[in-house]
Amino acid sequence: MFPNRKVMTLHPRSINLVRLMLMLAASLFLLSAIIPVSAQDQSPSPQSPSDNGNGKPKQDAPSEAGGPTGDIGPYAIPKKTTEAPPPPPPPATPAKVEGLPDYSIKVNVPLVNVDVMVTTKSGQFVPGLKKDNFRLFEDGSQQQITNFNVSKAPITAVLLVEFASTNYTFIIDALQASYAFANSLQKDDWVAVSYFDMLPHILVDFTQDKHAVYGALNQMRIPGFSETNVFDALYDTLDRLDRVEGKKYIILVTTGVDTFSRIKLDTIMKKIKDTKDVTIFPISVGFMAREWAEAHGGAARRGMGIPVDRMDYLQADNEMRTFASMTGGRAYFPRFQAEYAEDFQDIGSDIRNQYSLSYHPTNSKLDGTYRKLKVQVVAPDGGQLKVKDQKGKEQKIEVVARDGYTAKHTVD
Repeated sequence: MFPNRKVMTLHPRSINLVRLMLMLAASLFLLSAIIPVSAQDQSPSPQSPSDNGNGKPKQDAPSEAGGPTGDIGPYAIPKKTTEAPPPPPPPATPAKVEGLPDYSIKVNVPLVNVDVMVTTKSGQFVPGLKKDNFRLFEDGSQQQITNFNVSKAPITAVLLVEFASTNYTFIIDALQASYAFANSLQKDDWVAVSYFDMLPHILVDFTQDKHAVYGALNQMRIPGFSETNVFDALYDTLDRLDRVEGKKYIILVTTGVDTFSRIKLDTIMKKIKDTKDVTIFPISVGFMAREWAEAHGGAARRGMGIPVDRMDYLQADNEMRTFASMTGGRAYFPRFQAEYAEDFQDIGSDIRNQYSLSYHPTNSKLDGTYRKLKVQVVAPDGGQLKVKDQKGKEQKIEVVARDGYTAKHTVD
């Protein structure tokens, strides 16, 4: 039909190339249609309040959460504490009766403490006693023991030494006895050192340093006055100890002869009765000088030629025994210097090993009267207590306690 038009014939390779290009163009068209949709899906979208960014709903922290919070909520949530029960209602007050006045009753029941030393005749402490072994009487009426224990504790003591220009032998004996007491001290003891002639003098206040006690005793080398005012010095010491709490002791190293005190014997006796928690241990000195004077038919002269005869010393010994008995102590009358260490060992044993009794007196009146005390030690069945030594020999016992006490006084 078209004689002048030439017909082109394609080579097989060209046909394949055309097909490949058509397939590539179709692929590009499809790819351009897919990419916008994927990009739109991956674009960020605003986070909803209930979404925490990982597709999970966000956990709100409760008000009682106890730990720190993060993107996923609180780390620790304690358990709810149970509410405390309401307090009990106050006790109902009784209805007030018209015309009847209101009264309040306050009962003050005193407590009396009694320290008791139980030893054999040789001075050995008797251990192992119980509350049932003791009978306690006040003014003849038996009392019920409420508290009982065995005390073994440090001591609080005042070493009160007579140091006057009286007799050289007296001074040597007093210093020897004082050093023996210092040697018996233990590390937890509290000790004060005083000496007296016309007046009391404090050398060292309460201390636990044994070297301070030795230093105080080393100062007593040259005495001043020849007077020995025992009553004044003892009264002043008791007055100072009244402000010290707890149990106290006075180690009184003296001949016992009072020469010029302003305070009389009845005054110091009343002071001792009114002072509580103080035990006096007198140590007599000058025994050999007294014996020598009596053997030669004369008086043991003191400083300034003051004669002191045998009756004066016997009266002084009796006063020292009375002071010790009133306070639950014991008086010692050593004859030789070698006995001082043994005597202070006994005193230490008495002080550190004793029975403490307490009771509420049946006579509860606060009238300031002096009440007599008596302590007995019996067997558990009420019979006589028998104590035997290591050889099986029966030993007699001694019971040492204060003679009495002064009740408190309340003014109406």
